[in-house]
Amino acid sequence: MTEDESAPYVHRISVVIPVYQGERTLRAVIAEVAPLTEGFVTALGVHARVDEVVLAYDRGPDRSDRVIRGLAEEHAWIKPVWLSRNFGQHAATLAGMASSGGEWIVTLDEDGQHDPADMANLLDAAVTERADLVYAAPVNRPPHGFVRNTASKASKRVLETLFRGGRATSFNSYRLVLGEIGRSVAAYAGTGVYLDVALGWVAARITTAPVTLREEGDRRSGYSYTRLLGHFWRMVLTSGTRGLRLVTATGVVFFIGGVVFALYLVIARFVAGDIPEGWTSQMVLTALGTGVILVSLGIIAEYLGVAVSTALGKPAYLIVRDPGAGPLGRGEPPELRTTDRP
Repeated sequence: MTEDESAPYVHRISVVIPVYQGERTLRAVIAEVAPLTEGFVTALGVHARVDEVVLAYDRGPDRSDRVIRGLAEEHAWIKPVWLSRNFGQHAATLAGMASSGGEWIVTLDEDGQHDPADMANLLDAAVTERADLVYAAPVNRPPHGFVRNTASKASKRVLETLFRGGRATSFNSYRLVLGEIGRSVAAYAGTGVYLDVALGWVAARITTAPVTLREEGDRRSGYSYTRLLGHFWRMVLTSGTRGLRLVTATGVVFFIGGVVFALYLVIARFVAGDIPEGWTSQMVLTALGTGVILVSLGIIAEYLGVAVSTALGKPAYLIVRDPGAGPLGRGEPPELRTTDRP
């Protein structure tokens, strides 16, 4: 019996939710996801279905574990993943991705800030743009307060421009990624790697889709300013070797400047003649010595860069199946077949 060629292609989605303190909010989120397990059609006519919801329990301070057990008993499509201790949101998300089986993976927060219905917008953007990674682009201001929102935007801009941290300004915990890419990243990413940086290593095309963020309710955010600062610093450390290369460039600049300054001092010593004895030689040695030290540190930094890339798990390549045989190459609605594609 052959598959009906006239039947619309259905994109199968795994929803991954890292759970830290979702005792009061998780049931409401699952209630919104439940209708999507029956199948849905996006605004552009793409057919999709949520096949499973992976709940990665990150050992939070409340009784989210009881809620997860209850939901698993009520719904066959709920798949609990139990972490041995608290590892953090990104590690829990990676654990959920590794345990998923869908063609697509959608990651959601547990607090209800993300509307599950918006995953249709993410899927439309992926199919339209031929993108294997789509981030939610909020059309409203995130409900975190002026200081936190400003700091978040500024830190992502610094990461993107100074440290070349991919498309950091697009990073969002509400994302859709091809399942094989998400699971591959979960398999090779090193300890402490920033998830979105790792996804950027291998994603061929990244785009965004508009969504509206909702209030977090009465649940207090688990991120203090200290933790947010650590979050930013981890982004910097795992964004690659750009920071180490800045050390090399600084060393070269100081070395060249030291040579020029030394020549100037020698010339001034013979021209002026009133410079104290020994001062010129001392300054020449200091200028040249500083340059040599910084260049040496730059060379060491280059070696460290190789070790850092290896420790982070950055792959030299990633083999995937023919894109035309995957979800991006099948089941286009008629509206998209008639348009010019990039």
